[in-house]
Amino acid sequence: MTGGLLLRSVIHIVDDDVSFHTATRQRLQLAGYEVQIYSSAEQFLDEQRGDSRLGCLLVDVNMPGPNGPDLQARLDEAGSTLPVLFVSDNEDIKTVVRTVKAGAEDFLIKPVTSDVLLAAIGRAIARHDTSRKLQSELNKLRALFATLTPREREVYDLVIRGKKNKQISWELGATVRTIKAHRHMVMEKMQARSLVELVLIAERLGHSAV
Repeated sequence: MTGGLLLRSVIHIVDDDVSFHTATRQRLQLAGYEVQIYSSAEQFLDEQRGDSRLGCLLVDVNMPGPNGPDLQARLDEAGSTLPVLFVSDNEDIKTVVRTVKAGAEDFLIKPVTSDVLLAAIGRAIARHDTSRKLQSELNKLRALFATLTPREREVYDLVIRGKKNKQISWELGATVRTIKAHRHMVMEKMQARSLVELVLIAERLGHSAV
């Protein structure tokens, strides 16, 4: 992980174990991370709304009140992209399987060595950075698609389904020349240099080509 990524990263520790999060905060701060502590899932949810910085969550599985998996579920419902690393005093296989299937980045058993902890956090932050870049690219494509006129969207839909200009002309009741003009605008607005690229963009947007 690059130094720039590390300096922009914040680690959110959600754990009611004071000795654990005190020692862990010191280790992570020495490694160059910003660290924020929350004694409960509710405190994290209340204080972190709208925080979109790069980072990850280090969450205790068995907290009182909403526990770690409960927090994971609520974050998933809210569309959060923050990677979640669980920590626990014991390795409950059912809980490990359930949280990992739900998208947990890792499941660490206390006490966690510095090497294991820093390696897991490094992987989590790198994944968060990648997912945010992909989301940014997707948002850009959605914004480009929003610029298409209703007619251009009809042409776009038929083009990605493999229809030729004459077929689109017949289906939409327009001249081939008009369809070519619409098709040109679709390619230009979607910033696609070829039909293959347009189809790939459509797949990214979840638009069926069937």
